[in-house]
Amino acid sequence: LNNHITRDSQQPIFVLGLPGTYLDVNKASIAFLTVDTNGWIPDGAVQPPQAAHTNDIVANGVNGTRTLNGSNGTHVLNSSDGARVVDGKNAANTLTGKNYQKSRVELDDVPVLIVGGGPTGLLLAYLLSKLNVKSLLIEKYPQRLSAPKAHALNPRTLEICRQFGLDTKKIRRLGTPRGDAYWVNFVTSLSGEQIGVLPYERMDAAVLDDTPEMIHNIPQPDFEQFVADELALDPNVEIRKGVAFVSGAQNKNEVFTKVEERATGIQYVIRSQHVIACDGGRSAVRNETMMTIHFSADLRPVVGERVGMLHWILDPATSGFLIGYDLAGNQVIISNFDPVKHPVESAGDAAHSFPPTGGLGLNTGIADVHNIAYKIAAVHQGWGGESLLENYETERRHLAHVNSIQSVKNGKKIFSFLKALGTAGIDDLDEARQKLTETIHDPSKKELIENHVEAQREHFDNLELHIGYVYGDESVPPDASAYTPKFIPGARLPHAWIRINNSNFLAQHEPVDISYVKELSPEFVAARRYSVLDLCAVDSFTMLVGSQRAWLDKFKALRRALSQRGVKLNMFAADEDFDFTTELHRELFASGVELQNGGGLLLRPDQHILTRLSSGTTVGQMESDLLGHLGL
Repeated sequence: LNNHITRDSQQPIFVLGLPGTYLDVNKASIAFLTVDTNGWIPDGAVQPPQAAHTNDIVANGVNGTRTLNGSNGTHVLNSSDGARVVDGKNAANTLTGKNYQKSRVELDDVPVLIVGGGPTGLLLAYLLSKLNVKSLLIEKYPQRLSAPKAHALNPRTLEICRQFGLDTKKIRRLGTPRGDAYWVNFVTSLSGEQIGVLPYERMDAAVLDDTPEMIHNIPQPDFEQFVADELALDPNVEIRKGVAFVSGAQNKNEVFTKVEERATGIQYVIRSQHVIACDGGRSAVRNETMMTIHFSADLRPVVGERVGMLHWILDPATSGFLIGYDLAGNQVIISNFDPVKHPVESAGDAAHSFPPTGGLGLNTGIADVHNIAYKIAAVHQGWGGESLLENYETERRHLAHVNSIQSVKNGKKIFSFLKALGTAGIDDLDEARQKLTETIHDPSKKELIENHVEAQREHFDNLELHIGYVYGDESVPPDASAYTPKFIPGARLPHAWIRINNSNFLAQHEPVDISYVKELSPEFVAARRYSVLDLCAVDSFTMLVGSQRAWLDKFKALRRALSQRGVKLNMFAADEDFDFTTELHRELFASGVELQNGGGLLLRPDQHILTRLSSGTTVGQMESDLLGHLGL
C-alpha cells in the first residue's frame, strides 16, 4: 500500500471520530448522547459546559435542556448536583449579553434549536420541517468538511429517508455502485495476495424480502450535501454557519442558549422551546487509536477485478482498512496508528466515538432523530405530553448500548485476526512482513486463518441491529446477523411488498426502485413498487387490519375521540386498500398478525408497532394505549 500512498506534508490527514450515539462510563454515571462529528476539531474549539459527573447535554423537551447522564440523571442547568440554577429574572440579566464585551442584546426566538450541522442535525431539521415544526440549525464550521467519514446508510436509514420523501434513487446515484461495493477483501496489500473474502452486509437480492431498501454506500459529506440541498429553500429551516454553542440555561418552558459567531467573536442568545445537540460529544478516549487518511488515486489498475467496499490491509506497515467510495479517485484509509512511529495529535471529539468497526455510528444517530422528531412535533403542537420526550431516552438508550457492544465486539475480532497472523509485537518491519508471509503460506495455519476470516462475517452483516430492534426490549441479540420479523409492541413493522389500490395515495408516494439490482427480471421489479411501511404517515397513527367492515365503526369512533386532541389516525385493510404481491409476505402477515381472523396492528408515526389488535379490542383500549404513549 505504501507504494501507492505516502504520508508526507502534502498528504491531507484528518483525525476523525465517527458520528453516532456515544456511551461513556464515568464512575457511577453513564453518558448517553446522539451526536454528529463533523470533522477534525481543532484545539481551542468551544465546548459545552459541564456539570459534576456529566459529559454533555443531550436533547430537551418543554422543560428545557436535560441531561441523560449525570450521577443522578438530573437536569444539568437546574440541578443542585451540577451547574448553577438560573431563574427567569436572572436569566434575562445574565444572558442578554450585558456582561460580555462582544455581544448583542436582542433575543432570537425559535421553536427548536439544533446544534450541529452534520448528517444527524441536518436530517433532524428536515424531518421537523416535514412535521411543520420550524428550526434554527447552527454549525460552528463556516463550510462543510469534504473528507469522507462514515460510508454506509443502512436499510433502516434509507427507509426513514423514503418515509419522509427523500429521493433514495438519487441517493443511490450519488454513492458507490452495488457491483463495486459487494465484497470485503482481506489482502496483504491492494495488489498483493488475497487471504480471504466475505460479502459486505446484505446486498444480495434475497434481502429485499426483509426491507425495501438494501444498504448503500455513500461518502458522508455527499449525504450531508444532499440533505442540505433539500433544505436550501425550506422556509421552516434556517441554517447559520460559523456559529458555535457556548452555554445554555432554562426558565420554565424555555431554553436560553448563548452562541458565538466564530469569525467576529460576537455572542448572542437564542430562546427556544427545545434544544437538540447534534454537534459532538465528550466521552472517554477509546483504547484503540485510529487514524483516517483521505486521498485520491485511481486504484482500479491496482485492485483489478478484486473490487469491494472494504479492503482490509494486513501488511504490518499499514494495518487497517481502505474504504473504496470510488475506486477511480476517492478513498479513505482507517489505519491502526502507533503514536511512537507516526505522531499525530487528536483533539476534541476526534477520538470519542464508537470504534469504526460495523458502521453503526451514523445510522444510530439517524434512528435517534427519527424516534424523537414526531415526539418533538407532538409536544410542540399540543398532541403530546412531556413524558413523550422522556420516552425518547427510554427507547433509544439501550439500543445505543447494544450497538456499542457490537462495535467493540467487531473490533476485538479483527484485532484477534491480526494477532493470529503473527505480526503483533514485532517492531522490525521486514521481520513482520516475513512472519506474515510465513503464516499465510503455512499449511498448518490454513484452517486457523480461514476460521478467523469467517469469524468476521457478523462484523459485515448487522441486519438484526439495523431493522430488528425492539423498543422496550432490554436483551442483547445473540447474533447481529440473524434478523427475524417481529409483530410485537416496539418492533419496526416488518416489511412486505404490496400493491396500493388507492389512486390518491399513489399520487403522493413515489414507488420504490430496485432496478439497481441488475439480476432481477422486469416482472420481479414491477411487483415490488411499494412496501407496507409506506402506509405509515409521518404525522399520524395507523391501523393495519384485515377487513374494513369489521373495523370501520371502531376506527371512526377512535378517530373522533383523537381528533379532539389533535391526533391523526388512518386505517388500511388488506385485500381492500392494498394487496400483498408475494405469497411469502401474505403468509408472514397471516401468521404474525392473523389479519383474516380479526387481528391487526396499531402503528406509530415512526413505523413501529404500538400495540396488537384482536377482534375483541375495544375503542377504549386503543385510545388508552395511544394516549398513554403520547403522555396525554
